[in-house]
Amino acid sequence: MEESLTSKRSVTVADVARAANVSKATAARVLGGYGVVSDKVREQVLAVATALEYRPNELARSMTTGKSGIIGVVVGDIENAFFSLAVRGISDVARMAGFNVIIANSGEEIEAEKSAVDLLIGKRVDGLIVTPARCDRMEHLQDIRRVGVPLVLFDRTIPELGVDAVTGDDFDAAASATRHLIDMGHRRIAYISAMDAESEFLDDISSISNSAVRERVEGALREQADAGIEEARHYVRLGATDQPKTDGVVERLLQDAAPPTALIASDSLVGLRVFKSLQTLGLSIPRDISMISFLDADWTTVTTPPITVIDQPVYEMGKEAAERLISRLSGKDIPVGRATIKTSLIPRGSVASLSRSDH
Repeated sequence: MEESLTSKRSVTVADVARAANVSKATAARVLGGYGVVSDKVREQVLAVATALEYRPNELARSMTTGKSGIIGVVVGDIENAFFSLAVRGISDVARMAGFNVIIANSGEEIEAEKSAVDLLIGKRVDGLIVTPARCDRMEHLQDIRRVGVPLVLFDRTIPELGVDAVTGDDFDAAASATRHLIDMGHRRIAYISAMDAESEFLDDISSISNSAVRERVEGALREQADAGIEEARHYVRLGATDQPKTDGVVERLLQDAAPPTALIASDSLVGLRVFKSLQTLGLSIPRDISMISFLDADWTTVTTPPITVIDQPVYEMGKEAAERLISRLSGKDIPVGRATIKTSLIPRGSVASLSRSDH
């Protein structure tokens, strides 16, 4: 048993150098991907490394080259299909470029996000992609810039930070969903968000710290204002963070003196919770109430009827974020900016047409 364990010890750079009949420094240059060696020597060293099943020591490599070959990603909620798809896009691009990815989940909590950023910086990641839990708290993100680590924001933007951001066209997306409902005759349209807040009701749009939520609410309200709909803000509700809270939000909306005839869910998790809430209350979509959800998640196509959605090309958003970051890591001089990825409305059976008498 002892002999077996001894034979399984890690293969070192020195072992590869000895077997390839080159110096340790030459082997290190080839295996670390830095410095200059001839093609013949490189092929010889890599062939030996493969034969010996050499595995690089990432910490040692980062100390030698200053590069870890790792990208850190901090997302808001990995349970949300939106972020799962985004991470897939990021990982696919990173892998093709020779990078590994470490993923951290903040749970949309600013302190957890700060801890994740500190941990990843400690791991000497080459760059970071972060979905900020709050767009009004950026001290830790400024620290990332100060230590010289390239940063790309995902899904949300903080213009004053002066870094790349990749987002959806949130204002236009919410406006498009709202316009569809208005065109179908709806005048009382609720917008339900998982944004955690002290009050379920929206007092001041500028107080919304999540840029994506703020822009979507602005888009929905602007479209209703343009259509002459008053009291639209009354139907914006926050705090649908879990099923019981969503149940409460939906119940209170429907108990209103003038209940909404349609609901817009701010993301697919909220959408699924809202759908379950309506089921629990014994309500039929769209006979009793119409519904639209953000993201073309799997569940939206298997309900009866299927749910009308705002289709977000999230995989492409993840790819774009990774490509921008890798361009920075490659030293490309590109202007800092926000890449806004277009969305589209997919009409299905969850929106009913109302006549004036239905209001």
